[in-house]
This record gives sequence, C-alpha cells and structure tokens, in this order.
Amino acid sequence: MSLYLIGDLQGCDAPLGRLLQKIDFSPSRDTIVLLGDLVNRGPDSLAVLRRVQGCGASALSLLGNHDLHLLGVAHGARKAGRKDTLAEVLAAPDSEALLEWVRLQHMALHMRIGDGDLLMLHAGVLPQWTVGDTLALASEVESVLRGPALGEFLMSMYGNEPAQWHDTLTGSARLRAIVNALTRLRFCTPEGVMEFEAKDSAATPPEGYMPWFDVPGRKTAKATVACGHWSTLGWLSRPDLLSIDTGCVWGGCLSAVRIGATLDERELIQVECEQSQKPGK
Repeated sequence: MSLYLIGDLQGCDAPLGRLLQKIDFSPSRDTIVLLGDLVNRGPDSLAVLRRVQGCGASALSLLGNHDLHLLGVAHGARKAGRKDTLAEVLAAPDSEALLEWVRLQHMALHMRIGDGDLLMLHAGVLPQWTVGDTLALASEVESVLRGPALGEFLMSMYGNEPAQWHDTLTGSARLRAIVNALTRLRFCTPEGVMEFEAKDSAATPPEGYMPWFDVPGRKTAKATVACGHWSTLGWLSRPDLLSIDTGCVWGGCLSAVRIGATLDERELIQVECEQSQKPGK
C-alpha cells in the first residue's frame, strides 16, 4: 500500500492518466490525495472529475480556489470568467452528481505518518494557526459546504476582506477568511495579514510580506504541510513543507510524491504535460 500526493490538475486529465499509470496506481491497494484545483483552465475538467470520482474512497481531494469557483458558478454566485473552462462540467448529464461530489471534498486533511504530522491543504495556513486549529476551521467551512446554506455561503465567499484572522470573526467574514487562507494564500505579514495580488516566486515578495511558510514562529512548523496552488514556486521539499504544484496546465510537469513509512521518505514522480497556456490566476 502506498500514499501519493498529487499537485494541481486544473483539468489536465491526460497527464493524470499517464501519472497514475507510471505509479501503477491500484484503487484496491493505494491512496492518492489530490491537493486541490482539480478543475479549470485546462482542457478536460469533466474527465478529471469523472476519473477521480471513479476511484472511490482511494482518492481524497482537497478543495482549491478553482474547485470552489466551480460551485460558485454552478449556483449563480459568480459568472464564469473569460478564461474559465467549466462549461463542459456544467452541461454534462452527470453534472449534478459531480457537483455533489465536489461539495463533499475536504478543506484540509491530516495524517500521522510514523512519528510525524502531515497536514494537507491547497494553498497555505496562517502563522497563528496550529494543526488542530487548521483542521477545526476547515471543518467549519466543510459543514457549510455540505449543508443547506451552501448557496448563501457561495454568494458571500468572494472577496479579500477580512485580510487578517481574528478568533472573534463570525458569519460570512469568518468563513471567507478561512477559505482565503486555505485556498488562496501565498504571502502574508508576520502578523498574518494576507496578500492576494502577488503570484510571483517566493524570492520576490511584496514589501512587508513573506511566504506564509517562512513566517518566524509559525505554529504548524513542526508538521509537514503539503500544498499546491503556487506554480511559480514549483517543487519544494523540506522538513516542514512539500510544495507540489509544478504548473502542469502552464506547460510544466504534473507531480506526485510517494510518502514512505516516515515523512522523510519521499519520492518525486513526474510526467510531462502538453499544455502551453500562460500562467494565470
């Protein structure tokens, strides 16, 4: 039995098929965790959703900003953008079942590997959140996504404020701050003020900001945080971080990491992607 973490797909089904073949993935034996952004920008989001859904319990998926955007468009909370490639999903005969599957996926996941903690999410985690905090806050959003207030939540999901987390936040502002951290975060201040405009490499942060994973005193630093979302950051492996978005949809590779008996045992597996789009949101 093997555990594989897979970076952002964004509608690239053909590379996913090649990657699963390369790792000899068996749903009866292995587990894959997809780190969010299964859909959008790429050519075949519908096939990606059908393939992953078809893997059953052996495939776990984190929700990324593009996956939540799919739900937002489907529920009329936002019009599809010029660069969106979601129409085929929304028009599919099994669209309702696929959207139901999407809303049941995870905002964050945790596994104990050997004597270490593996925290998995799409984008980032604020410096003042512990692993336990992150999972509890993710659960708040998951409950709303899976409940009767989904449409209301999606209507208020978009926006950059509040830019800083406070435990006293309530209602839509609280949920939006959690979603933005877990699905959009790249840079923040040491105090946890989030910045959402910069998409460049970690080496060129906006003035006053730094990559979320480099904030001194980050409370998840003793865990290994696995994430995607940041294609210009690319592959990064260090004791406290696994960054696995290697820009498949932008002409890079699709990456998987096999996790061994301990978090120090990591094997990178990659396949080329034929896409040639320019990097974007």
